[in-house]
Amino acid sequence: MVGQCSTIFILYCFMAKEIVVQRIEELKSLIGPVREKLLAHPLYAEIKQLDQLQVFSQYHVFAVWDFMSLLKSLQIGLTCTSLPWFPKGSANTRYLINEIVTGEESDVDAQGNRTSHFELYLAAMEQMGASQTDIQLLIKQLGNGKTVQESLTKSHLPNGVKSFVGFTFEVLELPLHVQAAVFSFGREDLIPDMFLGLLHEVAKIHPEKLDGLIYYLERHIEVDGGHHGHLAMEMVAELCEDDDAKWFEAGMAAKKSLEKRIQLWDSILELI
Repeated sequence: MVGQCSTIFILYCFMAKEIVVQRIEELKSLIGPVREKLLAHPLYAEIKQLDQLQVFSQYHVFAVWDFMSLLKSLQIGLTCTSLPWFPKGSANTRYLINEIVTGEESDVDAQGNRTSHFELYLAAMEQMGASQTDIQLLIKQLGNGKTVQESLTKSHLPNGVKSFVGFTFEVLELPLHVQAAVFSFGREDLIPDMFLGLLHEVAKIHPEKLDGLIYYLERHIEVDGGHHGHLAMEMVAELCEDDDAKWFEAGMAAKKSLEKRIQLWDSILELI
């Protein structure tokens, strides 16, 4: 009898896993055409000089920054971040989001020093001579009490940047399964190999300027697109469960986030 129960349990777990895999594949199929359009965006092939990379990073940094806010929103929603502490939600989702936060908020630079991915990107911008004025002004305004929307409205940022960041903070007001989907499928693994190849070519001309950016992108692909990507997808599955409505909402939000990224790339392409 015990052996029979164990067999049934194993079979149930296997079937549950198969359902999750199917759900993930259906979501990927939904966003597939938009994702392919994004990965084939003409911006990547257009960046061939240092000054073009400087413009690219000047506005791409906003996507690096608001990614951290999306991440922290998930941590706040899925774990207990107030006092007194008490267990909140699933221990599995707590583990998943806390591991991702650790990697994103306190990774290592090329010298092995602890740093966040955002700070790593800022250091790469400084090395290549890219302007940080816009992102630092936004952070200063937020520190002085202005809302994200107020700061964006009054800024002179390209419309694609405003729309991208504005959408991210709209998502932070939505249910956690929607946030998790945007985080997992709308933000990870979106740098094609071709772009890294072009970057290495520019680095041959300016070797002292771009090793920081190359390290960031390679680290991003290795950590965010690899291990963290698998953890994030597992988190989406935990939050959506076998709820058709939640999976649909997750898919539509992920698709829209990719469309907003295309608008961001369009804006940067016009400037370079």
